[in-house]
Amino acid sequence: MSFHKHITAVERKQKTLVVYAADPDTDLAEQFETKNVTVQYKRLRSVGGDEFLVVRDDGEFRGTVGLQALTEFLTPPISVPWSDVGESSSFRDLLSVLDRTLFTSFEKRQMLATSREIEDRAWRVGDGELHVGFQSPSAFRAQVSVYDRLADETNLDIHIYGHGEWRSFEMQDVTFHGNKTDEIGEAWFLVYNGGGDPSQKCALLAEERDPDQFYGFWTYNPETVDELLRICTKPTGRTTKQSRIGCLRVA
Repeated sequence: MSFHKHITAVERKQKTLVVYAADPDTDLAEQFETKNVTVQYKRLRSVGGDEFLVVRDDGEFRGTVGLQALTEFLTPPISVPWSDVGESSSFRDLLSVLDRTLFTSFEKRQMLATSREIEDRAWRVGDGELHVGFQSPSAFRAQVSVYDRLADETNLDIHIYGHGEWRSFEMQDVTFHGNKTDEIGEAWFLVYNGGGDPSQKCALLAEERDPDQFYGFWTYNPETVDELLRICTKPTGRTTKQSRIGCLRVA
C-alpha cells in the first residue's frame, strides 16, 4: 500500500468527540469542521471546571481526556524532544485517543508539535530506527540542531529522505536518502520503529495539498507503523551516510 492509499483508508473513518460541559462552545466545533471529526455536546451543569470529552470511533469508546487537551491541541506546545514540557502535556493525551484520525487542515504548528512528540519518544527510548521525510533539504535545514543531538546522544539509526542534494549537511550517524520515489519526496513523515518495544511504535504521515496546509494522520498502531516503515525502506535512490569518524559512504 502507498502513502496516499494509507491516507485514503483513514479518510473513510470519522471520529466523534463528545464534550461534557456546562455550556457548549460553538467555536470549538467550527475549528474541528475540517478535521474529519464530529463534535457533540452534552450539557452537564455539575461538571464545573472539570469539563471533559469522550472520543468514539465508529461508535466505540476510544478514551477520555480533559477539555483543556482540545484547547492545547489547537495551539500546541512546541519543545525540543529532551524537554520535560511535553511529558506532562495534555496534547500528548489527545494524540493517543485521536490515533488514525484524518486531518484535512493540518496546520504547520500542529504538524511540528506532533513531530516533536514522535521525536521525543525516540529520544527517551534512545534506540531503534527513525525515518523522517522532509521533502527537501531546505525544509530540513531548520531542524538540523535537533537531529544532530538525537544522533549524537542516542543509539538511534536516523534516516532522512527527500528530493535534492544532501551532501552539504555535516551530521554524524545520519543517513540521507536523495532521489527517492515521487511519493516519498512529496510527503512529510516520521516513522519510529519503537526500538524493539511495539508499544513505542508511532508515525506521522501527511501530504501538502496547499501551501502550509497538510492532509494526513498520525498513528500508534504497530501494524500500521510497520507498513509505513516498509514504504520508507524500499530500496530506491541514492544514499549518503555520515559516520562519527567523518567518513562519507555513498551507495
